[in-house]
Amino acid sequence: MEAGALPKIITETVPGPKAAALLARRREAVPDGIRCNYPCAIKEGRGAAFEDVDGNIFLDWIGGVGVLNIGYSHPEIVEAVKAQADRYFHTMQNIVVHEGYVALAEKMNEIVPVRGDQKKTMFANSGAEADENAVKIAKAYTKRPNIIVFTGAFHGRTLLTMAMTSKKAYSLGMGPFPDGVYRAPFPYLYRCPGAMSESEAVAYYVNALEEMFESATPAQYTAAIVAEPVQGEGGFIPAPIAWVKAVREICDRYGILFIADEVQTGFGRSGRMFASEYWKEAGCAPDIMTSAKSIAAGIPLAAVTARREIMDAVAPGTIGGTFSGNPLACAAALKVIEIMQRDHLPERALEIAELCKKEFESWKERYGVVGDVRGTGAMMGIEFVRDQETKEPAPELVTAIIAEAAQHGLLVESAGTYGNVIRFLCPLVVTDEQLRAGLEILEAAVKTSVS
Repeated sequence: MEAGALPKIITETVPGPKAAALLARRREAVPDGIRCNYPCAIKEGRGAAFEDVDGNIFLDWIGGVGVLNIGYSHPEIVEAVKAQADRYFHTMQNIVVHEGYVALAEKMNEIVPVRGDQKKTMFANSGAEADENAVKIAKAYTKRPNIIVFTGAFHGRTLLTMAMTSKKAYSLGMGPFPDGVYRAPFPYLYRCPGAMSESEAVAYYVNALEEMFESATPAQYTAAIVAEPVQGEGGFIPAPIAWVKAVREICDRYGILFIADEVQTGFGRSGRMFASEYWKEAGCAPDIMTSAKSIAAGIPLAAVTARREIMDAVAPGTIGGTFSGNPLACAAALKVIEIMQRDHLPERALEIAELCKKEFESWKERYGVVGDVRGTGAMMGIEFVRDQETKEPAPELVTAIIAEAAQHGLLVESAGTYGNVIRFLCPLVVTDEQLRAGLEILEAAVKTSVS
């Protein structure tokens, strides 16, 4: 199939017979806890689309949940990984140093917008691992036991990151959880209490954060405040810059580290290589940043970056892991960064956002079920409601839209505390023709589901 392929369903039903058979095998072999609600099974992927085992072509606006910013099977990534595989698959960084790990750390230290002139980077295998290591590093540096996270946050599925994650559907029956994790309200401006202006709402959420030092964790016991520049699972809610500035000031006042979780927002999605670049431009850069997902085009890899004195406060042997910074993953990541910078994919994210956001906004008037359209760059969310005045969430409508779109060759995914947000994570290599085709399918699905 071609990278610019358009969606096309050739089977009488979706899933087709071969996909249905594979999905049936999956149900027998794979735990139900690893949920899958989509009627397709991939055979081959290129760019922003893939062909399933029945020959149907799907346009993918989920992108592996933010992993495929550079698209499926980018030929230069494939060649980089093949070249590394010809040399060696694995060496553990604690035993035998490989050049790719060091080169990628150097590159991350160059481009990651955390505070400090001299930085260091460690690698892990997933976003959850990166977030957990960031907390460990913050505790080692500050010698403090507690952290503050936010409502709507998603940080992973390890025991600590389940405690950090807000939505408890991700941790049912998994407790007890580590203590020392305290939650403040995130500035969800669309659903802030009362009829507040944006400045009033920001002040409200800042005050609520400061109250944590009285009601939950004293400042002198707080190692870090952890926030996503744009909440992912929480509903694609951007952190207002005025609020970020206030959080930065609070952290500086009390000696608390500010951690930016860029697992989903990073690598071009926001219109910058990292969304924290917007923070840095506003004078409120984080101290530690985590990244993963699109870092290596689909090969498991994650990173934690911070200034040297923070990283070097960690006792030797307390961070790292067997597969962390795997040579194949590092080779892919170095090529990802090169391509993203060379081909201006962050700028492409802004072009995509301009085209799509205008269309999404128009649906507010046409269908009356779109309550809010928001995001940063090409990380956008459409919040669906039963009534625009009451803002009552409409999760069942979102479920219907997703199912209808899939039948016509477009994959989209839900998000949000109430499951009523459709998220946009399309690969940044999508063509304009593919975007238009996807918008037509999605609008038709909205129209069908509303009627």
